[in-house]
Amino acid sequence: MLADATGAAARGGTPKAVLALTLNAFIWGVSWWPLRQLQAHGLHPLWATALVYAIVVAGLLVLQPKAWRGFAAHPQLWLLAAGAGLTNVGFNWAVTVGDVVRVVLLFYLMPAWSVLVAWAMLGEKPTPASLLRLLLAMAGVLIVLKGPDSPWPVPQGGADWLAIMGGLSFALTNAMLRKSRHTLGESRMLAMFGGSGLMAACVALLGMSQAVVPAPALALAGIPVVLGLALAFMVSNAGLQYGAARLAAGTTAIVMLTEILFASLSSAALGAAELTPRILLGGSLIVLAALLAAMAPSAPAQTAPGGAESQ
Repeated sequence: MLADATGAAARGGTPKAVLALTLNAFIWGVSWWPLRQLQAHGLHPLWATALVYAIVVAGLLVLQPKAWRGFAAHPQLWLLAAGAGLTNVGFNWAVTVGDVVRVVLLFYLMPAWSVLVAWAMLGEKPTPASLLRLLLAMAGVLIVLKGPDSPWPVPQGGADWLAIMGGLSFALTNAMLRKSRHTLGESRMLAMFGGSGLMAACVALLGMSQAVVPAPALALAGIPVVLGLALAFMVSNAGLQYGAARLAAGTTAIVMLTEILFASLSSAALGAAELTPRILLGGSLIVLAALLAAMAPSAPAQTAPGGAESQ
């Protein structure tokens, strides 16, 4: 769910830029469906993630063969690769096995986690406004997690934990993007895409050893889905690169929140989520916190947001 928009300048918005970002959000908002299709064809979401990103990395190296040199010259990009990889492991696995809307809302705690991550990693002390956003987001999460059958508002099952882990990893990834903004853009992309595939493969192998993840198997009917998903991720990255380079960072973040809308509508229509009043109320608080974060003044030399979504 990731693509690198680091270093993008806010040079005025255009309808094409907004459309490009909306396309990026749409692809990630409905990515749960092809991942579930691949699982139905015998390929676990972790193996699907590893295979799709292997194809994406191959395409990137064909188009940007120098990306590897920049990656090798900056060892800190390995941390970026790890963060991006955990983001995709958490999000892609969670949307395949859990309630899609619930997963996406828990994943979009990322702006709240960013307050704590920026404090710990970048030395940026939280402001009263950022603490308010953190409280709003956490209140929304408590409402989402407090189901009718659960006495306490705690994560219910693996999908919840994966979504929360993915959102925290996304916040860590964005912090690492800011710390590595002096590196080449194509090298950062290689780190995120390569890290996503490598981390997914490593977690899948670990899961196999614990009999949690089945061995990779893919029916022939699933091959077009794999190729289509890899192409879609490439297109979404191009859309993010184009749009984020032409819009203010806050505008970019707001437009990308439409991913929640696309995920909610598609999953509700196809029976992969349940839009209860509790989910809608808690989700509204989480989205409000994200909107306030998007509209907040940017810090000097702040990196433009990366989008999953490597969410």
